[in-house]
Amino acid sequence: MAAPQKIQAWQMVRPWSKDKETGAPIEGILERVEMPVPELQPGESLVEVAGCGVCHTDLGYFYEGVPTVQKPPLILGHEISGRVVAGDLEGKNVLVPAVMPCNKCPICAAGRENRCLAQKMPGNSLGPYGGFASHIPVPSRDLCVIEDTKGVPLAHYAVVADAVTTPYQAAMRASLQQGDLAVVIGAGGGVGVYMTQVVKALGAKFVIAVDIDDWKLERALKYGADATINSRGKDPRSVQDEFREICKAQGLPHNWGWKIFEVSGSKAGQEIGLTLLSFVGKMIVVGFNTAKVEYSISRLMAFDAEIIGTWGCPPKHYPKVLEMVQTGKIQIEPFLETRPMSSIKEAFEEAHSGKLTKRIVLVPDF
Repeated sequence: MAAPQKIQAWQMVRPWSKDKETGAPIEGILERVEMPVPELQPGESLVEVAGCGVCHTDLGYFYEGVPTVQKPPLILGHEISGRVVAGDLEGKNVLVPAVMPCNKCPICAAGRENRCLAQKMPGNSLGPYGGFASHIPVPSRDLCVIEDTKGVPLAHYAVVADAVTTPYQAAMRASLQQGDLAVVIGAGGGVGVYMTQVVKALGAKFVIAVDIDDWKLERALKYGADATINSRGKDPRSVQDEFREICKAQGLPHNWGWKIFEVSGSKAGQEIGLTLLSFVGKMIVVGFNTAKVEYSISRLMAFDAEIIGTWGCPPKHYPKVLEMVQTGKIQIEPFLETRPMSSIKEAFEEAHSGKLTKRIVLVPDF
């Protein structure tokens, strides 16, 4: 397949903001644009986008004032699957890692390359390029080749590039072991549905899913959860009481050893996680929000507990996660839907409303 002369894309011309004097909202702009295909440098590939997932991070950039490294105008989108049409690996189906490290700094050498300070992230720090486009130029070294799509549309694999790999990295940061006990807060969300599956697939003995929707919790019981708690309208202590009741019924400890994954990206979710955190436990923060949470740090000392942040996933883990998806240990099909990329404005609005039941993958239709 020949490389194109132009890249077609949906560009964030400006994010939503507020007038400094009146406080009135200033509407964000997503605009269809065309730009030249850049000359590929050694070690680069041009990927024809098959699909790009709509992630909460994209919504944060567009609606919530979260800054990007590359200032607008900018093509958003970092959850990408596609086919290489020029450069290295030409002809191969690939996943584009959401964060691509430099692979030569001390942070990378220490095995923490997912948080490399010189990393490139599509839709944030890869120049003006992102996944809501027909094509994207990317570093070749960390591309994850999909040798066989196993009958699954290539576009569907886009969710693996972030929504599935990020939970896997969170489990690695938690040092999750066979027989561990886990809580997933926000288990019904776009990342939570995979977080629950990942910890179960990696051997967690008992998994408690926490969310605010009964139907999502019922679904979680089919995909990794052993018990559920609906936290809607409840304070953290009430959730803790329900948690203790489940532990008592199952003959499990309620006050030590639990690994708590906070993926809701909400203040309430983080407060619940901190309340449940106890002796020799770990809380892994995956979700993002701008709210501040109050917590007595001395409790960490008393509990000998840990609070761990996690960001993205090192490209080295992508082949393993892909294998888990292709062998059925992690299901992606029930949790996604595809839409034409020309519906990006409506897709963003719907995703931002919080009413979506599945992750949207936008498919180029330029």
